[in-house]
Amino acid sequence: MALRRILVANRGEIALRVIRACRDLGIEAVQAHSTADADTLPVRLADAAVEIGGPKATESYLKGDAVIEAAKRMGADAIHPGYGFLSENAAFSDACAAAGLVFIGPKGSVIDLMGNKAAARDVARKAGVPVTPGSQDPVSDPAEALKVARDVGFPLLIKASAGGGGRGMRVVESEDKLKETLESAAHEASVAFGDGSVYIEKYLSDVRHVEVQVFGDGKTTLHFGERDCSTQRRHQKLVEESPSPAITPELREAMTAAACALGDQVGYEGAGTVEFIVDAATQSFYFIEMNTRIQVEHPVSEEVSRVDLVKRQIQHAGGIAPALRQEDIRLEGHSIECRINAEDPEKGFMPKPGRIETFTLPAGPGIRVDTHVYPGYQMPPFYDSLLAKVIATGRDRDEALARMRRALGEMKVEGVPTTIGFHQRLLDDPAFLEGRVHTRYLREEMYAGHRMQQML
Repeated sequence: MALRRILVANRGEIALRVIRACRDLGIEAVQAHSTADADTLPVRLADAAVEIGGPKATESYLKGDAVIEAAKRMGADAIHPGYGFLSENAAFSDACAAAGLVFIGPKGSVIDLMGNKAAARDVARKAGVPVTPGSQDPVSDPAEALKVARDVGFPLLIKASAGGGGRGMRVVESEDKLKETLESAAHEASVAFGDGSVYIEKYLSDVRHVEVQVFGDGKTTLHFGERDCSTQRRHQKLVEESPSPAITPELREAMTAAACALGDQVGYEGAGTVEFIVDAATQSFYFIEMNTRIQVEHPVSEEVSRVDLVKRQIQHAGGIAPALRQEDIRLEGHSIECRINAEDPEKGFMPKPGRIETFTLPAGPGIRVDTHVYPGYQMPPFYDSLLAKVIATGRDRDEALARMRRALGEMKVEGVPTTIGFHQRLLDDPAFLEGRVHTRYLREEMYAGHRMQQML
């Protein structure tokens, strides 16, 4: 059915992104918001707004029953969850369907399957996608963990089966630390995700994090190229670019084919991301996980493919997505995204919310900024610290980098510390310019010997 009114069950820049896609499609957007977000741009620019609870996410954006009740009360026929919050909650997807609402995302069964990393690894194996050596199932018994460790060899990586963001993730260097680390990772996973199951895989150092943007219609999965997300701190991405500067055309073809095969294996519907780690030296890759939602970094894929992925999400959910074949998707140019956060890089990227006194955005050829911030905006302390995503696109990487330098130089934010200066330093770093950054680069090389190294 063609959608008429969509409840946006998120906040910040992604909420505004969805509202704008709705407007392009002639669909009304209702902004659900917490008490802390009553005076935000998404609330101001939506066709209507509805309060769903208190300032903490657990009192509002994570309360599925309150979101569904608000959608029904406001006459919405669909819910867009954005990213984070309820976007990968299988029970919420099912609850929407039970309430007669369209959940703009995959079915609950697919979210549940791919949201469990151990189960997703098994799906990947069946689809012929390479996975890192490790346990086939979650491991809780230290004796079983030791057997896997001896088969795979140290160092090992213990990872939570549910969730992400680095929580429930531990590196184990030796046998004598295995039991203690296994218990620590399981405890953190249980607290963070309500699921303490963990699995073990071989720890590969100096790898790149490369992911493939996919979109499925339940029968065929298409890809929109890859994104390199190797610049990270504490497993959190800071910079993303498409295409990756470190993989060959042959590896690109193999990775995108693997990502589509995985989507086909589960009959995937909607936007999703298949994540891999890549050994740039050997040009080998391994499946990490699948994110069953739109990603923060989706703009770089939109820029190189010239396809509006959020708009297509909504069209697919309403059954009106234009026909699209893989050969119709032409990937051209190079796009880079810098996440500008209200954080202090000199204090371990510690979040520093506050009132935004000055907020001057860059513009000009090849520059896009996704943001919900305005001068005078009071950043609440309850959510993430993202201020804006600055996206620079050019004919090639050199032009994209030059445009990003220009954009960062034009951007002015006063009232809170930001990561603008960090990004400017990174864009002049020889290893980054040469495409030699790996996931531990900031901690082990760029900030080696710096007083904040241990905070990364």
